[in-house]
Amino acid sequence: MEENNISQKDYVIVSAIELISDSGLSALSMRNLSYRSNISEAMIYKLFGGIGEVLVAVVETFVKFDKSIRQTVLSKDTSSISKIKDFFNAYATYYENYKEITAVILNYEELLHNADTRELITNCIQDRDEVLRQLIKEGLEKNEIKDIFTTEELSDILISVMNGMILSRRVIQHEKSLKAEMLETVEKLMKLIAVVP
Repeated sequence: MEENNISQKDYVIVSAIELISDSGLSALSMRNLSYRSNISEAMIYKLFGGIGEVLVAVVETFVKFDKSIRQTVLSKDTSSISKIKDFFNAYATYYENYKEITAVILNYEELLHNADTRELITNCIQDRDEVLRQLIKEGLEKNEIKDIFTTEELSDILISVMNGMILSRRVIQHEKSLKAEMLETVEKLMKLIAVVP
């Protein structure tokens, strides 16, 4: 561990994300995390107080980036379709470059059943969906998007495509990168629903 570049606390969080990604949420224990991070259990307890706090820190790390994406996309002065593409480009880029963080998405169900992470992950999912629905609604109102699907249906389709691609990469080798495939699929969907002047 290079303490000059990353704090012990951050290193524990990164190690926890890697552990969850490699072995699943059920593998997250103080013993496994200590082994993975090469930091004593006593020090991890001193830094976090318990495994529940480590898990909260993992979800907070995931949520922190989510907020940044939403703010960046919403601040752009482009069409709704461009903003939707930018939304998925940002996630695709992030998930392509930090595959381990996708373990949070793949563990939504468990995180929703955990009292320590339920509210954080619920708010994250709802906020992500709310922004996407806002962009779709804006596109419908500006007549940029065809009225084929409801706002809710289109949002569900797009989020499901992203989550499905993330899951698929855990079990199947793909020729294209996650980013290339996700952006290609979003582009095709946008062409189907875009109003052509």
